[in-house]
Amino acid sequence: MRRFTSRLGALAATALLALTGTSTAQADGHTEAAYFNLRDVTHSNFIIKLTDPDKIREAREIIASGERKIVIGRIETRRAPYNPRWNYHYQSDTVGFTDAAIEVCDATIPYVEDHLDEVGGAFLPGRVWCPWSGHLTEEVNP
Repeated sequence: MRRFTSRLGALAATALLALTGTSTAQADGHTEAAYFNLRDVTHSNFIIKLTDPDKIREAREIIASGERKIVIGRIETRRAPYNPRWNYHYQSDTVGFTDAAIEVCDATIPYVEDHLDEVGGAFLPGRVWCPWSGHLTEEVNP
C-alpha cells in the first residue's frame, strides 16, 4: 500500500508541476539568472535561481503585488553556490508559481534539510517541493 501511495503522490505532484506551466525554452538561447528569497513560517530563508524570463517577470510581479503564491518545483539534493546554507536547491527550469498545491509536496525549509535522505520516496515524491507557508520576499544578489 505504501508503494502505491508513493507512486500516486509522485503522479499527482508531477501533474501539478506540469499545470504550473514551467518552461525551459528560451527565445534567443541566452539565459540570464535572477535570484529570489523564499521565506517560510519558520522564518528560514531559501534562495531560488530563475532563468526563464517569463518566470523572472512573474516572480517580480508577485513580490511587487504582495500576492501569496506557492512556489513549486523539483529539488536537487546537493548544495548550490547561491544558496549555501542548505544542501538542496530547486532545479531552475522546473520552478513555477501556483495558488494551490497538494499536501504531499508541502514541507518547511528546515524539514526538507533534515529529511534529505527520504526525498523522492514517500517524502516529496518525484522530488517535487511546494512549501505552502513560503512566500517570495525580495529579489536578491547571490
